[in-house]
Amino acid sequence: MDKLFARFANATAKATGSPVAFLLCVAAVLLWAISGPVFKFSETWQLVINTGTTIVTFLMVFLIQNTQNRDGVALQTKLDELIRASDAMDEFMGIEKLTDKELEALHARCQRDAERSAKIAARAHAERTSRQKTKSKPRSAKSPSKSSAESRSGAKAKRS
Repeated sequence: MDKLFARFANATAKATGSPVAFLLCVAAVLLWAISGPVFKFSETWQLVINTGTTIVTFLMVFLIQNTQNRDGVALQTKLDELIRASDAMDEFMGIEKLTDKELEALHARCQRDAERSAKIAARAHAERTSRQKTKSKPRSAKSPSKSSAESRSGAKAKRS
């Protein structure tokens, strides 16, 4: 029964979400509006569109909710699997079942961790930039180096 309903809900959601379905609904409303003068805009004429739209809306709410529930569970399952397979903390698995207060506390902790990580990353970037600036500066008098003429003559002597 569940599989049959799931297939029906998926097919209906796909069909009703299509441009063709939208155009059919527009055509039905236009046909109803055009038929107004024929039925002298009677209460029965108005009742037809009101009843039809109410019934369709009522049924579509349940189909849409069913589709969203399945999509939500599938998404949570995929996220849980990614968390389980990664180095992330396993405590994030199943957090959709927490209360709002518990979710807020977890969110606040994540924000603090993110801010701490951002500070560490900024510090590492500053250190890296500082090291690169130090490497690009010319050598100081403390570490005398051979002149380029001396280096070349030494290289020639080694080759001979």
